[in-house]
Amino acid sequence: MSVQVEKLEHSMAKLTIELPAEELEKAIQDAYMKQRSRIAIPGFRKGKVPRAVIEKMYGTEVFYEEAAESVINGSYPDAIKESGEDIVSRPEISVVQIEKGKPFIYTAEVALKPPVELGKYKGIKVEPVDVTVTDDEVEEEIKKELGKNAREVDVTDRAAKNEDIVLIDYSGSVDGEKFDGGTAEDQKLELGSHTFIDNFEEQIEGHNIGDEFDVNVTFPEEYHENSLAGKAAVFAVKLKGITEKQTPELDDDFVSDVSEFDTVDEYRADIRETLEDRKKAAARTKKEDEAVKALVEDSRMEIPQAMIDTEADSMVQNYDNRLRSQGLGLQQYMQYTGMTTDKLKDDMREQAKLNIESRLVLEAVAEAENITIADEDIEKEIQEMADNYGMPIDSMKSLITDSERKSIETDLKVRKAVDIIIENSKEDKTKKTAKVDDGDDVIEKKIPKRKKKAEDK
Repeated sequence: MSVQVEKLEHSMAKLTIELPAEELEKAIQDAYMKQRSRIAIPGFRKGKVPRAVIEKMYGTEVFYEEAAESVINGSYPDAIKESGEDIVSRPEISVVQIEKGKPFIYTAEVALKPPVELGKYKGIKVEPVDVTVTDDEVEEEIKKELGKNAREVDVTDRAAKNEDIVLIDYSGSVDGEKFDGGTAEDQKLELGSHTFIDNFEEQIEGHNIGDEFDVNVTFPEEYHENSLAGKAAVFAVKLKGITEKQTPELDDDFVSDVSEFDTVDEYRADIRETLEDRKKAAARTKKEDEAVKALVEDSRMEIPQAMIDTEADSMVQNYDNRLRSQGLGLQQYMQYTGMTTDKLKDDMREQAKLNIESRLVLEAVAEAENITIADEDIEKEIQEMADNYGMPIDSMKSLITDSERKSIETDLKVRKAVDIIIENSKEDKTKKTAKVDDGDDVIEKKIPKRKKKAEDK
């Protein structure tokens, strides 16, 4: 195999890959062996038609498409290595020559990692962040924990009210006609949760068990099901049950049951520490984002469109994986929202460009600082990956290719580059101290350990 590299404008390149005629011939023969069982010609048993007969009847190029795909897929990874270029996009493939007895030639147009004119990365000013935890925030967190341990108690002596959990049957109709998905039995619904359409839950309040009544709603104009968007609907509802949450008292007994602590004061102190850790992590994330954004603005680089498209494709795939982990595929999501894959990809391109710019400047900082990663640090990272997947370390290592190991090394360099930027940043005293979003998604919440009881020992 020979590979020629032609540098193009805007950090693009064209690779011309040439392979011996023998490799094309082998791929054609393999394609014939796979397809012959599906080809029927009078006078021959199915699967026994000679290749020469098939080519004479259908043309010599009958197996070219599958053969070309096989040769390209098999040779392109090696062509990347032989080119010596840092390729950062999927290839745009064109077949130049495919003919029996002649070398197979194809081109791959790709984006190369663009050069970065790095801006000033030390002394970046960042906004001060308030990480103070207030007493009200501690009490609110404790209230959440009490709510998690609330028990549901059946209610029979009063009407339904906000925050109750009701059991209902319902059947919806628009203009007197029932619609798909508008009927359910034994549906649990927490009033005030805004799980259903606006004004649905409020109309259940005040009703008693056994009541049958109508709920009148209007679907939003932007409703995911176009046939219902903006339509008035009537739901025939039967209230079958009411339960309320009974929240436990915050006392030493509760604390002892749900945590490793014995007293309310110890539990409250631990909650405060957890919130402080969360806010500090959120503050660190905010500073990182702010500093990297400032560095990107102070740096110069030209991102090839093919690189952005590849990153956007990857983001769409990751989004699909997240949806699947929640039991919802990308196609179902598209049906519910009226979104298309192209529209989703378009929406992600701006963020894709920001992701690329951030990564490139951080890699440039790592290079400027001559950051190196020890083998033991890579091994530690692989060990964490194995632990996360519940796999033996040797099994995880067997799955990691040289390029993936190189990617792990680069990731670790980038993390160290971020550390250098933050350690050398300065708080901008002219700016007002900012609050941070200290939600549970910022840092994994430290759950108080359950205290072992005698029966657990």
